[in-house]
Amino acid sequence: MADRRVDVGSLADLQKTGQLLGKLGNQPVCVVWHEGCAYAVDDRCPHLGFPLHRGSVQDGLLTCHWHHARFDLVSGATLDPFADDVRAYPVEVSGERVLVVQQAQPEPTAHLRRRLTEGLEQDLTLVTAKAVLALLDTRHPEHEVVQVGVEFGTTFRRQGWGAGLTVLVAMANLLPHLNADDRALALVHGLTFVARDTRGRPPRFPLAPLGEGGTGWSRLSSWYRRFIETRADEAAERTLATAIAAGAAPAQVEALMMAAATDHLFIDEGHGVDFTNKAFEALAHLGPAAAASVLPTLVLQTVGARRSEEGSAWRYPHDLVSLVADATARLDELQAAGADRSYPDADVGALGWALLADDPAAVIAALCDAIAAGARPEQLGRALAYAAALRILRFHVRNDHGDWDIVHHGFTYANAMHQSLVRAPATTSLRGVLHGAMKVYLDRFLNVPAARLPVYDPGAGPGDLGQLQACWDRQGEVDEAGRTVYQWVRGGGGLAGAVAALGHALLAEDAEFHWYQTVEAAIRQATAWGDGTEEAALVLAAAARFLAAHTPTRRELPEVVRIAQRLRRGEELYEDD
Repeated sequence: MADRRVDVGSLADLQKTGQLLGKLGNQPVCVVWHEGCAYAVDDRCPHLGFPLHRGSVQDGLLTCHWHHARFDLVSGATLDPFADDVRAYPVEVSGERVLVVQQAQPEPTAHLRRRLTEGLEQDLTLVTAKAVLALLDTRHPEHEVVQVGVEFGTTFRRQGWGAGLTVLVAMANLLPHLNADDRALALVHGLTFVARDTRGRPPRFPLAPLGEGGTGWSRLSSWYRRFIETRADEAAERTLATAIAAGAAPAQVEALMMAAATDHLFIDEGHGVDFTNKAFEALAHLGPAAAASVLPTLVLQTVGARRSEEGSAWRYPHDLVSLVADATARLDELQAAGADRSYPDADVGALGWALLADDPAAVIAALCDAIAAGARPEQLGRALAYAAALRILRFHVRNDHGDWDIVHHGFTYANAMHQSLVRAPATTSLRGVLHGAMKVYLDRFLNVPAARLPVYDPGAGPGDLGQLQACWDRQGEVDEAGRTVYQWVRGGGGLAGAVAALGHALLAEDAEFHWYQTVEAAIRQATAWGDGTEEAALVLAAAARFLAAHTPTRRELPEVVRIAQRLRRGEELYEDD
């Protein structure tokens, strides 16, 4: 675009009043006379839109009086990172007329990515939200926004993979299921969690692979598990980096890392397996080339994880550790027995219910029988996740409120095992299903008494998902939320509508870490069962109950994103309604 000059007034008026106001198209501009020179900037503070002509000028700085952001008059750059730079324009004086020169703007992507990174660095949600909205408005691919967050999170947290990156990947997974208006909000939720999780943390310095020497996969995989076992984090990380650099297949690396994460029982309340799964899901968004920077960030967490067999619950009154060990030793034999058999998919739901038995030996026996009958790893993982979802569905509100997290941990672990078994169905990963089944068994007391299952009314149709808003706005509407979602799915309302409604409800709150995990896992599991199925309806009903038990919140983060959206539309936030 050729330069365009717009007459905004006379030089005499500018010198007399100190400022002139004009417009470049629809964009208001302010021209300031200061120290014998004319300067022009957009007349909207880039922070929250206050008119900059109502600010003050001193020592070459233009100060907005609303939040006192300061701007260099020459370049428009801000001295206060919570505000964006304001656009500055060249000014020419032709005779007695003052002309503002409108030049073509440079391609904005690099600037917006830099602002997004600055928002993450300083944990400024409004800056992050504005950058995300602007990137998406310029048709920037969503996965590249996710990439910025993952690269930031893996660089600036020495402890490696954590809650922030887990939330970001969970939100990236949900993007295709959300309403269009919620997609940017989902990304801001995830990125904000990354910023919170890295703030004040030392950066991470990755270790290089071993030198070229042809160390084989068999030895590297043996080393990796040994170093995780002995909590030798640096040795484990360098071994893993070497395996990735040598070109090991993603499924091969995932099977190895899941083996290390299941060499002990239910490490770190399930987070070890869940984080490992999420790191591999990140590669689905970023591509396999990201493995070298993403996967080694899991080592410290896996090395330092608490091991459940060290606690009394897994030893007394039943020795669950030995029960799992005996079944694990039979896995090859059981899989060989079922190699030529086909397990009916219609029986997977019944297997999930069988895993709720009060006798741990019966639970293990149900799984072993299914394996011998030809059950595929994916079916076993899905049955486990279904059983864990039923624990949430039948969680009675007479329990301590904090106990929601106990059943949540079993469910998100089970979902992670299921997703991993779809990608890398190794026997060593399959034992994780045995571990998860014992976690589901241990949680049985949180279903005593068991909350009533929702009942489908065939004459009522799908009902109205709009009724859910009252469940999120009032405390205690746990069962009503579950009933509403269950009736909708069973009544033919469609899985997509229920999934989008739950996603919207999550994003409308100042959600905590476990909420993101639970809702995302439920949506993944429901879609695995399919539209209109009883299992999908019950899984989503469980997620609805979990959300209703924790809402409402202050809802500050969604309000920040709404402000950012209004600013992009040019609305004047400072005016009275």
